[in-house]
Amino acid sequence: MMHRIERTFAGRPLIIETGRMAKQAAGSALVRFGDTMVLAAVTVSPKRSTLPFFPLTVEYKEKTYAAGKIPGGFLKREGRPHDDEILSCRIIDRSIRPLFPEGFQNEVQVFLYVISADQENDADMLGLMAASFALNASKIPFLAPIASVRVGRVQGNWVLNPTFQQLEYSDLELVVAGSQDSIVMVEGGALEISEDDVVEAIGIAQGGIRELIAMQEELLGKGREEKMTWNKTETPDAVVKRVTKEAEKKIVAAINQKDKQTRVQAVEAVKDAVKETLKAELPEDQHSFIGAVLGDIEYRVLRDQVLDTGLRVDGRKPTEVRAISIDTGLLPRAHGSALFTRGQTQALVAATLGTASDAQRVDSIDVAKETTKSFMLHYNFPPFSTGEVRPMRGTSRREIGHGNLAERALMGVLPAFDEFPYTIRIVSDVLESNGSSSMASVCGGSLSLFDAGVPMKGAVAGVAMGLIKEGKKYAILTDILGTEDHLGDMDFKVAGTKNGITSIQMDIKIQGLEISLMQEALAQAKLGRLHILGEMDKVMAEPKSEMSPWAPRIITVQINPEKIGELIGPKGKNIRGIQDETGAELTVDDSGLVTISAVGSESMERARQMVQAITAEPIVGETYEGPVKSTTAFGAFVEIMPGTEGLVHISELQWGRTEKTEDVVKKGDRVKVKLIERDERGRLRLSMKALVPKPGADEAGAGTAAPAVESSSYAEGDTAPDASSADGESAPREDRGGRGGSRGGRGGGGRGRGDR
Repeated sequence: MMHRIERTFAGRPLIIETGRMAKQAAGSALVRFGDTMVLAAVTVSPKRSTLPFFPLTVEYKEKTYAAGKIPGGFLKREGRPHDDEILSCRIIDRSIRPLFPEGFQNEVQVFLYVISADQENDADMLGLMAASFALNASKIPFLAPIASVRVGRVQGNWVLNPTFQQLEYSDLELVVAGSQDSIVMVEGGALEISEDDVVEAIGIAQGGIRELIAMQEELLGKGREEKMTWNKTETPDAVVKRVTKEAEKKIVAAINQKDKQTRVQAVEAVKDAVKETLKAELPEDQHSFIGAVLGDIEYRVLRDQVLDTGLRVDGRKPTEVRAISIDTGLLPRAHGSALFTRGQTQALVAATLGTASDAQRVDSIDVAKETTKSFMLHYNFPPFSTGEVRPMRGTSRREIGHGNLAERALMGVLPAFDEFPYTIRIVSDVLESNGSSSMASVCGGSLSLFDAGVPMKGAVAGVAMGLIKEGKKYAILTDILGTEDHLGDMDFKVAGTKNGITSIQMDIKIQGLEISLMQEALAQAKLGRLHILGEMDKVMAEPKSEMSPWAPRIITVQINPEKIGELIGPKGKNIRGIQDETGAELTVDDSGLVTISAVGSESMERARQMVQAITAEPIVGETYEGPVKSTTAFGAFVEIMPGTEGLVHISELQWGRTEKTEDVVKKGDRVKVKLIERDERGRLRLSMKALVPKPGADEAGAGTAAPAVESSSYAEGDTAPDASSADGESAPREDRGGRGGSRGGRGGGGRGRGDR
């Protein structure tokens, strides 16, 4: 039976519908906001999985027909998910995963299809709501409805689920997911906003979340399936007691090691020894419980130690940041580089400066997201960084997510593309990992940009915060280790400058988090961030004043838009000729802004001169030198600029009477002329005699020698580059004049920072 509910949310109609589509799934829902629609379908395996983790899979797919498009490429069908789909998928996965009951191990799949895109409203927030309703309405055990909203701030006003157009003017983009009473996930970027503003935004979001949950609960009241029966595997008390007695003290000693590998090896050695001892003692049907109990002991030992003593396994206090070391400029040919090490987390980060043609073109079903990116950060996490051996199978979802977080952190402090017209790519190769390699990538990325001479607004640093909470007792941890992330309750990453936050991401493993705890974590994170920024300032406090000699130099030249065709030339002949001769790269946009980039100042300056020679506007009163393109009975046509000619009337060739033009100049001669007039039709009048002193009064009746003329630059019989004299002497004077080249395709285009 189909059920439907419609309400107004954030000033637009919001509809939840179930029972019409995907009826063979365990649960399904269709959510519509404006004309954007998302379909969710969830399924569950009837059998319990034997995997050591909860096997949840979330797939988020944007159908190109949603925007009336056909996919590109040869196959003409949707292929591997692009970055935006993966990021949306991660948001939904991280939000719903903590709300499955502990011990539930049946495989669950959540499919989300964007089937309509209205070019105003993003679909990712609808996807989480659709997934939540489908899970709650199905037989799959799920603790409570949740929802998410996007928060923006435009001209000081908070906006829930802003449109793409509103986000262009927002200084904050924060995605918040939560239940009726608590927050389960936060992610977003900002332009250096304060911690108090973040807390206020989360509070605004929570009000919207409660509205969306109320809609779900109202519709769920019209019908939902009975939850499936499942059994949580209970470990016999006798096994728990025996393993605890044998292993607890040994694990306490093993886990308190400063070095990660030493700690891991010591803990694993204890586990292996205990397993061997107890397998000989316990019945065979109880052997499978030993490993689970050992894991529980490790979990409890770490948490109890932090809560009871305030000391962490590496000996630090909760607010203490690990030792930091920094090297910059260590890669001689990279445009900027930094090696950032914090404890046993290390990132080698390199910055590369490119030209406008290096920008990434982003394809999307949403027109607002179809743009070019002139800033990219790529994060790589090889297995050797954790001392593991595992297959390499392309860029993982984790790498895309962590790279996007670090990219957001740096994006807000970059100069505008118009001020610094470079495409910038940062690559962070994680060489060691023991907690928050994404924040190490932020720090290393900031330092590599400084080393490359990028005029940033300020340095950016990031720190990962953790939480251990048992009842009312809790401890917030600064700069968490991998073990503390794995065994703790929260991974809260905050990045920013001295002035404010630029990027934030929070994942939790408990059912929710109070805003008051988040506020305390943000305040503690600020102290950690300022400490790290201080360490970075000791090495490099500001961007270098000069860029690497291997980086391209870029200048811009503004030309008259009417001259674009002349610069490009027929089929791009002129602009290609400049590039081939100088080695520089040229692009020109519709406004006439020419961007010239080259490695080396000589080739760039030569290219600039050639551009100006082709596109310069003749100035009355200036002197020019050029070849005689043709002669007629009434004068000579001289090319004073490429493609621009003017007439030297026979009376302007020399002082005194001239019987025949060829007596003074011939086709191919190079002469100096002065521009004496430009008429209303743009025709140029030139003079040679204006550059020669007028003879005295006693010589007025006699002829005078013509101004100096260089020998012809063309061999006899050669064809001049321009056939402008084809009309010969019969052409009337008013039909002659300068001319421009034909208009061709553009050499490129300028644009904003793209994803800023």
